[in-house]
Amino acid sequence: MKAVAALLALMLTLTCTVRVHAADPGPTLVSREYTDVVAPAEQVAYEAGIKAYNQCLREHDFKYSWTAWVHETGDTFSYSYTTDLLPWAAFDAMHAAAHACDPVLRSSVNPHLKSEMGGFTQMLPELSHLSKGQHANEPLLEVNNIKLKPGHEPEETFVDVMQKVTAAAEKTHWNYYYAISAVRDTDSNTPNFTLAISSRSWAELGTEPETPMWAMVATVYGKDTAQAMRKSLNDALDYETNYIKSYSAELSYKASDK
Repeated sequence: MKAVAALLALMLTLTCTVRVHAADPGPTLVSREYTDVVAPAEQVAYEAGIKAYNQCLREHDFKYSWTAWVHETGDTFSYSYTTDLLPWAAFDAMHAAAHACDPVLRSSVNPHLKSEMGGFTQMLPELSHLSKGQHANEPLLEVNNIKLKPGHEPEETFVDVMQKVTAAAEKTHWNYYYAISAVRDTDSNTPNFTLAISSRSWAELGTEPETPMWAMVATVYGKDTAQAMRKSLNDALDYETNYIKSYSAELSYKASDK
């Protein structure tokens, strides 16, 4: 896959509070995320329950969108749901607005769950290389999870190296785009960051970048510096995992579709 081949040990969504040294761009924006794991025999009932819950939200004029994703690799009986990027204060209003539909969630969805993991992710623009023509809900999303070794040094190394990689990607107009987020408020078994790559098709997802990442970095900083950056990044890494998920329009709730 292109993320594995091009980024090697770099995985895209990470789960910790990172110290990015940049000017304050304004209020912190985060996305709330849930991943549901469902037994195969419960899939039909679970999906019907999600649709019933979405219908309840529509009837109560719920004004916040939830985007649904079906896992295509890894645990393929998993579903993920993400909100739009919102300020922290918005989740107070969201919680209050959804309260009326909590009974539907408990009776129609929860009985069909094997497990559920919830948390928040904070988009890190300084570490991300985004295409101006990229759309939020392209059909396929490759998610790479990075778990760093304990301590603040690996975190600082990751942030420093990825800021330099992203600066090089911007300078060279590298034709490989990714979004890095920090994972917030989850348990100790989750990754520190995630790196996500969206694609319009399986063919696009499997296409390698014209220039491999470290070759691109070397054109900006030189071969020796690129090799040193790569080594320090690998030394900071504990482990990585990666999976692909596809956008599900029928399980998503869009506030504008009422």
